[in-house]
Amino acid sequence: MSETLRRRLGVTDAVVIGLGAMLGAGIFAALAPAAAAAGSGLLAGLALAAAVAYCNATSSARLAARHPQSGGTYVYGRERLGEFWGYLAGWCFVVGKTASCAAMALTVGAYAWPGRERAVAVAAVVALTAVNYAGVRKAAWLTRAIVAAVLAVLAAVVTACLTAGAADPARLDLGLGTGPGGVLQAAGLLFFAFAGYARIATLGEEVRDPARTIPRAIPIALGIALAVYAAVAVAVLAVLGPADLASAAAPLADAVRAAGAGWLVPVVRVGAAVAALGSLLALILGVSRTVLAMARDRHLPHVLAAVHPRFGVPHRAELAVGAVVAILVLVADLRGAIGFSSFGVLVYYAVANAAACTLTAAENRPPRLIPVAGLGGCLLLACTLPPPAVLTGTAVLAAGALAYALRRSAAARR
Repeated sequence: MSETLRRRLGVTDAVVIGLGAMLGAGIFAALAPAAAAAGSGLLAGLALAAAVAYCNATSSARLAARHPQSGGTYVYGRERLGEFWGYLAGWCFVVGKTASCAAMALTVGAYAWPGRERAVAVAAVVALTAVNYAGVRKAAWLTRAIVAAVLAVLAAVVTACLTAGAADPARLDLGLGTGPGGVLQAAGLLFFAFAGYARIATLGEEVRDPARTIPRAIPIALGIALAVYAAVAVAVLAVLGPADLASAAAPLADAVRAAGAGWLVPVVRVGAAVAALGSLLALILGVSRTVLAMARDRHLPHVLAAVHPRFGVPHRAELAVGAVVAILVLVADLRGAIGFSSFGVLVYYAVANAAACTLTAAENRPPRLIPVAGLGGCLLLACTLPPPAVLTGTAVLAAGALAYALRRSAAARR
């Protein structure tokens, strides 16, 4: 059975897949906990998260063009820094993004059928795993439709809020709100919303002309997402203010209701469910590709490295990821999953920036300041996340390192 994926995706497809991963997570899941951490410093946190994400995106794009293989930073760390660092990045990505999948599935359930969240979440995971199994081109076309629908809903929300009499520019305090610590924590939580461009890098084996496509697609997707996040954050803050935003279970729905556009509330609920579906679709896609790469190197069971002869996808990896996520949604907590996922993904990108520091001028390396700033920013934001997320993430990181050491020790004895 073949273990090689087919190159089918162009720049537009790659951008759409990245947007599908980002928009659902950021707008509908991360704004409220970020406001709880930073208060009126939410916008400063958004700017900081975007700056770190830009450094990571630049480093990832240059590395992906140099190493156009499935696996993202797992491959870059292995090739540039050594086997252990690649493994550690892959471990952080798989664990952290599996938690993200559970969070997005629960978001679908919470908006689509309150009171039956977990049943709807399991159904969503099963359905989207089947879509990914049928081929990456089908997944890309579905993601394109989802992104278009979500952007239309968000445009309506922004328009309704900013044209309402309830909007008050005085609520847009551009200071530090609760202080530098709160801004850093908000930035770490909002980074969860920007991490979707990793889906583009992990599809390195499935894009046409990766040396050209990936460096173009990643900054385009990131720039569009930042513009959307900034517009929605300003609109919602202007209507609700930081205190009401922090306590809102469904902030965008609460904002349009407060703006006097109650007719938009059902539309926002549908848009939230659709956005989370798009994010979940792209997340399952990206995690399964990293599982494929790690299984090829036998850090995970090699049986997961198979590629379907007809559909050209890592079907066993996709089924395994779908099964684990379906189990997680039965026990997961949405806000806790966001913090845990952010910790894992920030460590993942710290490895990416360290790997980018090893690029030479002949390999089209970015200016040295970019990966250095990205490395420092990732580590700083990871350490300032809510303490439960830091403690749990550190424990899982240590467990992964221990598993690697035991495997190497057993191999040496054999």
